[in-house]
Amino acid sequence: MSYKFKITKISESGVSKLDFNNIPFGKVFTDHMFVADYIDGQWTNFEIKPIAPIPTHPGNMAWHYGQAIFEGMKATVDAARNPLLFRPEMHAVRFNKSASRMSMPEIPNDLFVQAVHNIVHMEKDWIPAQAGSALYIRPFMYATDETIGVKASETYKFIIFTMPVGPYYTNPVKLLAQDKYVRAVIGGVGEAKTAGNYAASLLPATMAKKEGYDQVMWLDGVHKKYVQEIGTMNIFFVINDEILTPNLDGAILAGITRDSMIQLFKSEGFKVTERPITIDELIEAGKNGSLTEAFGSGTAAVIAPASHIKHNDEVVELDMNNRKYSSWAFDTINGLKNRTVADKFNWIVPAEPYQE
Repeated sequence: MSYKFKITKISESGVSKLDFNNIPFGKVFTDHMFVADYIDGQWTNFEIKPIAPIPTHPGNMAWHYGQAIFEGMKATVDAARNPLLFRPEMHAVRFNKSASRMSMPEIPNDLFVQAVHNIVHMEKDWIPAQAGSALYIRPFMYATDETIGVKASETYKFIIFTMPVGPYYTNPVKLLAQDKYVRAVIGGVGEAKTAGNYAASLLPATMAKKEGYDQVMWLDGVHKKYVQEIGTMNIFFVINDEILTPNLDGAILAGITRDSMIQLFKSEGFKVTERPITIDELIEAGKNGSLTEAFGSGTAAVIAPASHIKHNDEVVELDMNNRKYSSWAFDTINGLKNRTVADKFNWIVPAEPYQE
């Protein structure tokens, strides 16, 4: 199904002011945004317009009760500067899973995908061609009822904006596993990309940075020994030449990059196992040398190797010259996104407008 969008273009683009060789992550916005409203049980008012502040009542239920979800996607370009999307339909599916868990209305997958196509095509001049850079796409939804009372809102706003970004991490990350705070428990909202998950992570992340670490490596909320994920990414380990990642158990975000890397590794004949992994196992494997790599995967970071893992008083330091799998993963996923690596899974989709 194709939807009709009202399109209002900005009078003068700001892209000429962008230094493509020096883009801070998350601070530069493109010209337009897509907006839709959920009113009387249906999505309506589809519009692409110049990006601007959103007037919001102080009694907005999202501020008070946390009904807010989002996705993170990226667009890239090939050598001919054709704008490209990576598995956009998977992001639509995950967005709706988050919506369902947060008692919010689902948005039709085809509407989500069409809106992404249109906004990215309109903003294609903002897509950096530099290695490791991309156009970051942020679809999000939040409650708009102006009511104080703990219940699900009846109205919502869905918005997509885009941002040119450079690499999320420029150096290997240092991970701190601590067992005072937890990210999520089975039955909670760990699988949802909801704003509150990230708010709850800020204090532990700040504490980790004070110790000289970049991210928290979260442990499970019951036994406080099973690795879940890290602050901005899913996590992989290589032990005895086997690629390990925690299995999705309801408390771990189902990463699109994670799923992609599992399929890519398996297609190359690498041994990949999804199973529970304890912090004690990792520390022991680090001590005896069988743990050779650890790396995160995510849309923003893509692939980020870890140089250190700390738990209590024990620290494992990994050899950054031994990055067989993480280097292959980084080169492959980025090669797919700029069409220098063959796309045998047909994941790359040209961003094309459904209407002009």
